[in-house]
Amino acid sequence: MPLDLTYAEKNRASTARLRALVAGLSDTDYSRPVGEHWTVSIALVHLAFWDRRVLHTLDVSEQEGRFAPAEVDVFVNDISLPLWAAVPAQEAARLAIETSEELDRRLEKCNSALLEEIYEYNKRWVVRALHRNEHLDDVDAALKS
Repeated sequence: MPLDLTYAEKNRASTARLRALVAGLSDTDYSRPVGEHWTVSIALVHLAFWDRRVLHTLDVSEQEGRFAPAEVDVFVNDISLPLWAAVPAQEAARLAIETSEELDRRLEKCNSALLEEIYEYNKRWVVRALHRNEHLDDVDAALKS
């Protein structure tokens, strides 16, 4: 599967969308339910967590000079839920934005061979907009209901 060369543009757009969404949130909005167990705040911490996983993969891969994926199963969402719920809303927003911005920059500077290998392994680790927009869509829907 060839690397989607528009990944950087898509990632920057999803980070801008995240920044704009957070700028318009009230304290009440952060506690609005998103699905059965999440809130807007939890969705933001979730995004920061999974972006940090990709940052960790980049760190280790660059140190080792080879692709070294950080394997984490999705059950971590359930395990982490009480911790994510304890993060203050404004801190959740800050973490989500800063982490997405950092990851966008790192991916754009990443060695092309490593980037292609990561993309082949899991395109969502390179095109972070796929994951971010999925949850931002959920948040938008929750805020409109």
